Amino acid sequence: MRVRFKSSYDDDINLFEDRWHLLQFGLLLAAAVVAPWLLGSYYLGELTSVLIWALAGLGLMLITGHTGQVSLGHAAFMAIGAFTNLALMLRGWNFFPALIASALVSGVIGAIIARPILRMSGIYLAIATLALSIIIEDVAIMAAPITGGVSGLFAPTIELFGVQADRYGDPAMFYYLCLALLVLVTLAYLNLLRSPTGRSFLAVRDSEVSARALGVNVARAKTLAFSLSCAITGLAGAMYAHLVQAVNYESFLVLISITLLLQVVIGGLGSIHGAFFGAIVVVMLPQLIAITRDLLNNSFGISMASYPGMDTAVFALIILLMVIYEPRGIYGIWIKVRTWLELFPLYRKGMFRRSRTYLKTERMR
Repeated sequence: MRVRFKSSYDDDINLFEDRWHLLQFGLLLAAAVVAPWLLGSYYLGELTSVLIWALAGLGLMLITGHTGQVSLGHAAFMAIGAFTNLALMLRGWNFFPALIASALVSGVIGAIIARPILRMSGIYLAIATLALSIIIEDVAIMAAPITGGVSGLFAPTIELFGVQADRYGDPAMFYYLCLALLVLVTLAYLNLLRSPTGRSFLAVRDSEVSARALGVNVARAKTLAFSLSCAITGLAGAMYAHLVQAVNYESFLVLISITLLLQVVIGGLGSIHGAFFGAIVVVMLPQLIAITRDLLNNSFGISMASYPGMDTAVFALIILLMVIYEPRGIYGIWIKVRTWLELFPLYRKGMFRRSRTYLKTERMR
């Protein structure tokens, strides 16, 4: 049984619980750094895709998991970030200024939109953000001088200090660029949650009435959270554009927003780990299903290709089972496993039994 004694108030706000915790993340980062030498180009591309989806998941996790506001429109802000970055680079901007501009434009637009739509909550907020995701498709077509219209835009080559970081020309350099960006955003996210601003987000998520009673400006907290969330998602959209190399209005359909929400729910709402776990599921599970399909066909003669849509049905079934039997997502499973290891042999089966839940009766007036 592992026991940890706290001897300072700093123990509750440190990024790492102890040296062993720091070593674990150090080993994980080291494994990510050496991955290009161990993986082929295909699997390196899939890992790069996981990093970009994890970055987008962090953006949605901030507003949904840590502020409690459901959004089905974050594909719109991925589109804003992608088109802003590509349009500026095609007009002669360097990559980093264009990347910063994509985050700023996405964040500012998110702040402007947040004031009216965040007056709603629950299903009404979800519908409003869903409408936003649909509207951006038409906007992308009409703003042809910026977005390229129906044909879209092609991503120029990224040049960093005389070195090209292209998805196909130099995939390892592009991977390191995505990894560095994700690490920086994650560290900023962690420090945000430890700050008074981040704690106000959590207070709004848990109870708006209680947060207001404690002096939290609920409207300001929601607006700031939505703006920061959109800025992070805009960064992910910019990197996604360079990943796929060409984007148009069809690259950011409503399905992207649904996939992002699915990602954070499956990974584990309210945890940064959940954004990473969810990204792994969203990117790797379809590949695992495809590999299993080919294995069944080659080994047993079972052809799933003769049943159109079977891959999607299997993917949906697995996700449905995960939601039913583990609502806390993959991070919830990890918490149970870690607790079992730490408390063994004192672990009891009913420790994580779900309690009865009730509808909220609090109302803002």
